[in-house]
Amino acid sequence: MSISATDVRFDEDTMWVSLEDGRTLGVPLAWFPRLMGATAAERQAVQITPFGLHWEGLDEDISVPALLAEHVRVAAE
Repeated sequence: MSISATDVRFDEDTMWVSLEDGRTLGVPLAWFPRLMGATAAERQAVQITPFGLHWEGLDEDISVPALLAEHVRVAAE
């Protein structure tokens, strides 16, 4: 079973990904240079799919399972 994103929002330094199970992940934008250098409008052009997050104009794809795995790894360090 895979967890899907339901919403994505940004602040100055962080991408916040809401998940269908009620969790919200805060991920540093520094992990994603294309998103970090993007305008607010470019960031908001995200497509949420069953496979993850996709920004056509930025050529950026982020897997939610990969975010979860990285988030767990970082939290354990």
